[in-house]
Amino acid sequence: MTPDLNDLLSTARVVALPMTTRFRGVTVREAVLFEGPEGWAEFSPFVEYADAEASVWLAASIDYAWNPQPAPLRDRIPVNATVPAVGAAQVPEILARFPGCRTAKVKVADPGHSLADDVARVRAVRAALGPEGRIRVDANAAWNVDEAERALHALAEFDLEYAEQPCATVDELAELRARVKYMGIPIAADESVRKAEDPIAVARAGAADLVVIKAQPLGGIRRALDIVAEAGLPAVVSSALDTAIGLSQGAALAAALPELDYDCGLGTGALFLEDVADLSPIDGAIPVGRVTPDAARLDRLAAPADRRDWWLERIRRCHALLAAS
Repeated sequence: MTPDLNDLLSTARVVALPMTTRFRGVTVREAVLFEGPEGWAEFSPFVEYADAEASVWLAASIDYAWNPQPAPLRDRIPVNATVPAVGAAQVPEILARFPGCRTAKVKVADPGHSLADDVARVRAVRAALGPEGRIRVDANAAWNVDEAERALHALAEFDLEYAEQPCATVDELAELRARVKYMGIPIAADESVRKAEDPIAVARAGAADLVVIKAQPLGGIRRALDIVAEAGLPAVVSSALDTAIGLSQGAALAAALPELDYDCGLGTGALFLEDVADLSPIDGAIPVGRVTPDAARLDRLAAPADRRDWWLERIRRCHALLAAS
């Protein structure tokens, strides 16, 4: 059931969180937080997403705020460090924000950066983590098959845990997976799950070794769990650059998975100069449990009036789509 629009807007707070480093093209992350009967939830689809896609995120947020969630099977979630597309010299400073993390996800294929830049960044991460550390790379679908094969060949010496969404389409992922099988580098699907009309297609095509899942983009914790069960592949729970509220929803999803074989991408609160609550990694993990934003931080991090109006109007449009469905 979709709650009344006034119930959503009555507690809605629009925040703008400054970031330590440019990530995914932004230096400030905006989000709407609201409170329901079960606690606080976050609505934060990226600004370029159309209303139809953003409404799925709103459905997930409403579900988290209004409905009890699946019982947790664990109380702490191991998380990975996230290394943006920075110069190799900045890597130690970035990793220092993720105390105790044994795994790092490194952004590659970022616009304006060369493969040589990517290799240098990953080499610096390997040097910092040592031989026992785990390194995964994320290309956000930026390569074609030939570019991805060349890049993974160049990065293979760093013993990659997996490559996340190296190419855009399921067919490309399937072809790449066949080409790089001899290297022993697994392929993970992210956009091919969360932005696909059929999130199981990538598993059905044998195009990935594991799936990356996110609570908001997939419509909520229960739907994400159903997708993992149907895909029949190991899952990594990740953040969509969420505030501490969204990260708590991701932690609830990770806590409900029957198996959790990989560190999760839920330590991204460390990329903010300030968050609405404290949920950065401690000893390489974050706790499971509902999070309440700090009232003073909500005031301090409030978005400008024009951005607040933009987000609330977006909620109105997305709510109308949900109510009509």
